Amino acid sequence: MALNLDAKAPPKTALFAEWPRAAWSLGSLPFAWPELMQAPRGDGRPVLTLPGLVNSDLSNIVMRRYLDALGYRAYRWELGRNFGPRAIGTEGERLFERIAAIHAETGEKVTLVGVSLGGIMARVAAHRHPELVREVITVSSPFAGLPTATNVWRVFELVSGQRADDPAVRAFLEEAATPLPVPATAIWSRTDGLVNGEVCHEEGGEDAAHGARSIEVRSSHLWVQMKPEVLRAIAETLGRDAS
Repeated sequence: MALNLDAKAPPKTALFAEWPRAAWSLGSLPFAWPELMQAPRGDGRPVLTLPGLVNSDLSNIVMRRYLDALGYRAYRWELGRNFGPRAIGTEGERLFERIAAIHAETGEKVTLVGVSLGGIMARVAAHRHPELVREVITVSSPFAGLPTATNVWRVFELVSGQRADDPAVRAFLEEAATPLPVPATAIWSRTDGLVNGEVCHEEGGEDAAHGARSIEVRSSHLWVQMKPEVLRAIAETLGRDAS
């Protein structure tokens, strides 16, 4: 699919509502945990979690503990805070090496679960190394639009050292937007206050080589990876073919 060049950032009203919505969602997590544990059991496959912009592995600790509790082997990315190329290397080599190391350790292809910018990186990794990647799940990842379709593009420029209109950024996003050679699921929200939800999923359903799915949720962007509805969607996606 082509990049959506016309997508705009969410309105300021949605941006200002991010913190209270995120806090409400986080507060509901303990009450939802018993129901979350009714999700399909895992089959021990390795799952690598990739954090969003500026975030570290700590941001995905709830997701990893949940996946471990279900019976998967959840891995940290171990690349520090996600500052774009500064974290994964100019060509993504540090991320690819991390995926390869997990593949070598487990003898299995690795499922990638990426949040926001981490999901964009996961899609590029799957394109470049499909022999290492089993499946990609993105969570609120604006892989099908320009940085200006978000309310954080200036933060991206500041921490990554790249301009939003840098041809290298455009090429990276075009690669991420291309249908994947492995199964892909995009979890997204049209009420997201930081990124335009319309650029967080593929249009047209089953248009990738191995099929692409999208799951719409109602969520803020902040702490979306800890929202019970999102955790359940990840577990059910993984559980489709768990043995």
